[in-house]
Amino acid sequence: MYTGRIYRFKDMARWTRFESLFFIAFITAWVAAYYFLDVEWLMIPWTPMALIGTAVAFVIGFQNNAVYGRIWEARKIWGGIVNTSRTFGMFVQDMVTNEYASEPKSEAQLKEAQKVLTYRHIAWMTALRYAMRQLKSWETTSQHKTNTEWGITTPEAKMSLEEALKPYLNAEDLKYVLSKGNKQTALLYLQSHHLRMLKEQGCLWEFSFLQLESVLEELFTLQGKSERIKNFPYPRQYATLNHYFMWLLLLLLPMALVPQFIEIGAGIAETRPVLGSAFIWLSIPIYVTVAWIFHTMERIGRTGENPFEGTANDVPISAIARGIEIDLRENLGEAANEIPEPFPVEYGVQF
Repeated sequence: MYTGRIYRFKDMARWTRFESLFFIAFITAWVAAYYFLDVEWLMIPWTPMALIGTAVAFVIGFQNNAVYGRIWEARKIWGGIVNTSRTFGMFVQDMVTNEYASEPKSEAQLKEAQKVLTYRHIAWMTALRYAMRQLKSWETTSQHKTNTEWGITTPEAKMSLEEALKPYLNAEDLKYVLSKGNKQTALLYLQSHHLRMLKEQGCLWEFSFLQLESVLEELFTLQGKSERIKNFPYPRQYATLNHYFMWLLLLLLPMALVPQFIEIGAGIAETRPVLGSAFIWLSIPIYVTVAWIFHTMERIGRTGENPFEGTANDVPISAIARGIEIDLRENLGEAANEIPEPFPVEYGVQF
């Protein structure tokens, strides 16, 4: 997620420089052909171009609206994970007690059980964010040169999942989780089994057990919603056709725009011959501006299609998960030097 006040113009220009250079070269070639060669007959009336431009604008608007909906839904899901995680941490600390235990445990044993449950929940968030960062075949935005050249990557790309889970799980649980395809689901199963064991030992009242199980159910629901967005792309027929329509417009536009400038220049030439003859060259900045706007709006839509891919405009699930971890561990009473720092913000980007 980009956290700066605004996108700086030079950053936006750098992000789109390859396309901008192409537009400049493309329209310059067309203008040179019209200026130096006898090709004024090669033109398209403005009416069909206006119809195509209107259709493309509608499609781009539809795409961007749908993409924003995906991003906002993803953010709401992870906002739900924040709230449910805090509830889980509170329940664990207040419900795991000796109140109904037939063989009361020591205070240290209860604290250890609370810590194991809390750490396993942190491991669940870690496994979930790693699953969300795994690239799908349709996720190509993060591999684009203008996105990789900044030299910043997600925390998940810097450390393996096994290494990330080690601080939160014992050897047996870690081996079990890594052997499963859906590791986040395996962790919630382990949580449920552990809660049942505590209930059987009397460390959890039956009503408290049901309350905690309902929290796990909510976590399963939120996990499923997050996985749905990750595993179901923005429909490719819309994304692909929109991309083709936009390029069709930009490639045909010079045949309507340049002749229009020639016509205007002919009128000016009656009183100002030099200006009228050179007026055709003014079509270059006009075309580049129009083409840049259409292409950039379409590209913004493509960039936001996959809110967990790991680009500068995605939902910052790594930062969210680390924030929850800090909250939970602080409320366990851990020392500040034992708790990890938030992930750093680089170039105004928070992952």
